[in-house]
Amino acid sequence: MRQILMDTETTGFDPQTGDRIIEIGAVELVKRRLTGNNYHQYINPERSIPAEAIQVHGITDDRVANEPKFAEVIDAFMQYVEGAELIIHNAPFDVGFINHELSMLPNNCWGKIEDHCTITDSLKLASKMYPGQRNNLDALCRRLYIDNSSRTFHGALLDSEILADVYLAMTGGQTDLILDNDYGNSNADGMQLASSANRSPLKVIRADEDELNRHQKKLAEISKKSGQELNW
Repeated sequence: MRQILMDTETTGFDPQTGDRIIEIGAVELVKRRLTGNNYHQYINPERSIPAEAIQVHGITDDRVANEPKFAEVIDAFMQYVEGAELIIHNAPFDVGFINHELSMLPNNCWGKIEDHCTITDSLKLASKMYPGQRNNLDALCRRLYIDNSSRTFHGALLDSEILADVYLAMTGGQTDLILDNDYGNSNADGMQLASSANRSPLKVIRADEDELNRHQKKLAEISKKSGQELNW
């Protein structure tokens, strides 16, 4: 399955009052593994960016003055997302902006984005998993122990990368493990596994005292944050 984690940055909150998209970022998962086939594009919104919006994402008028307009990049973007499951945090916001931009094209051959993708709202998923709690990306990163220290400003590509980590953590991690299949034995899923007869004995390396102390220190930190006693 091809999944795309996506985010946008905009000039404001409401496309109906003239706000526009100024950045689109997306990362691709195939079989729950990041492929590196990312999409990132700044866009000239053909209007000024309010100061309060710049405080959120750090994107200024000068930064996007020489970037292409939405109509000039939409074909490449739609071809990128075609047929994928599009996973967006607070999807109605981003989908609403994209569909409004599409509706303003002189010859809109694309219709709406949901005509080409399955839309999944990761905020709705998080709200079901953690009812009554804050479920923005920053809160989810803290809850799931995901490092987002590089997130000084909101940025579409960075937020998409963080969302990928959050989504995988919420839904069970990266499950498509690639195993060496040079041996003749296969498991029930068809993956080739080495038999114990053909495999060299595993070398056991025991933790030294310093590593054990650091392990206990880390457990204490996690216990403090989670409010639960851990004895791993």
